[in-house]
Amino acid sequence: MRAFVTGFVLLLLVGLAGALGYFQFVKKPEIIKNVIQNAPHPTNAVAATDAQEEEWTPRLTAIGSLRATQGVDIAPQVGGVVTGIKFESSQDVQKGDLLVTIDDSTEQADLKSNQATLRNAQITYDRQSKLVGGGNTTQANVDSALAARDQAAAAVDRTKAVIAQKQISAPFSGRLGIRRIDLGQYVSPGAALVTLQQLDPIYVDFQTPEQNFAQLAVGQQIEISLDSFPNQKFVGRVRYLDARVSTDTRNFLVRGEIANPRKTLLPGMFANVSVAAGAPRKVVTLPKTAVAYSLYGDSIYVLNPAEPPPGGAQAAPAQPQADQLYTVERRFVHVGETQGDRVSIAEGVKPGERVITEGQIKLQPGMRVRIDTKAGLPAMNPLPRL
Repeated sequence: MRAFVTGFVLLLLVGLAGALGYFQFVKKPEIIKNVIQNAPHPTNAVAATDAQEEEWTPRLTAIGSLRATQGVDIAPQVGGVVTGIKFESSQDVQKGDLLVTIDDSTEQADLKSNQATLRNAQITYDRQSKLVGGGNTTQANVDSALAARDQAAAAVDRTKAVIAQKQISAPFSGRLGIRRIDLGQYVSPGAALVTLQQLDPIYVDFQTPEQNFAQLAVGQQIEISLDSFPNQKFVGRVRYLDARVSTDTRNFLVRGEIANPRKTLLPGMFANVSVAAGAPRKVVTLPKTAVAYSLYGDSIYVLNPAEPPPGGAQAAPAQPQADQLYTVERRFVHVGETQGDRVSIAEGVKPGERVITEGQIKLQPGMRVRIDTKAGLPAMNPLPRL
């Protein structure tokens, strides 16, 4: 009897254990699966737009700096005391305009002395020339008189040159900066008195990688934008290409020329440069916000109708509807160049496909979403600088 009871109890325990295992590992997962499938799925509201086919001109972008066509620091060749300032700061001047005078009283006295010496040497030479014709003097005396005359003339020319160096004029037409001298101040040779910049036209210098050399040519159109004038574009042409590539950076220098009749652009300004480099071509574009960038690849979220419309077509409705549900498909794409707030997609999306532009953070492939027609950030004007 005891063995029977023991066996019955063991059999009962085995049965209970089997039933519990069956429920735990077979029935319970099915119940959970059914509950999940039958439970209402939450839908996220997203902003979306259709991929567009546009005609873009290929552009090379770079960061540049403005440079005057000609720009110098006006400086004296000789030292002295400033006796006259003939300009105002920020004044436009013409080539040859007198800017600064330096005391030349000593040189003026030397000039009078040298001129007197020259006159005497000329008289002596003329006398010796007449005497040699009559045989009353030697040719050696004539040669000595000629040499003395020429030496006196050279002394006069030298003194005039020093006086001219103390009359400082504009070497070319342009705009002056802020003066750095005062009347009565002693200035040393080479000391900067004021800057002079030729502003129209103005150059923009920028570096670009050597692989872009074949795409650039003199005469191509360039477009620059500046932080000082955020809503304006300035158009010009490529003027020069450097004759060498830097061995340190593998970049080469490009110089563009921009018309600047109002002289609003100044040397040293930072500029964002865009060069039209090639013929226009058709590309598929999306807003920049539609692309999720990562180390594993760039991706977008494409919307597909959650339920096929009658007839089996899978195309999305022409206009988004508030009650239309979509499923999310994640695609990896090859991103091309950017222009403004849009980016070209070289591979991964076709024109007309609906792509999410905002609200991607909470999404997973296969989730259901709906389009919020009121969503979407307003366009920024001007766009922020990177």
